[in-house]
Amino acid sequence: MREVVVLIPSFEGKQNIEIDVSINGKKRILKYRVEIIEFEGEDVSTVDKVSVLKRAIKEHDKDWTLVEIGIPTEKNIPIMFRKKKLSETD
Repeated sequence: MREVVVLIPSFEGKQNIEIDVSINGKKRILKYRVEIIEFEGEDVSTVDKVSVLKRAIKEHDKDWTLVEIGIPTEKNIPIMFRKKKLSETD
């Protein structure tokens, strides 16, 4: 199994998440960042929403990897990133 699903509460804005796990006896800290990308204005076209999303992904901090694009609403879309370098402790 390569994935574990962890439910987090709904929120607005940016949220940083740290998860401590042990893999083969080694403790690792997995870091995730969830951002809510807002669509400005009323009746924003699908093309404009895609453009906003593409720009947000292109301009994200390169120390983070895109993990998931969430389900969009009329006003926003959540995107999740994972920190590229994992922290390890014994």
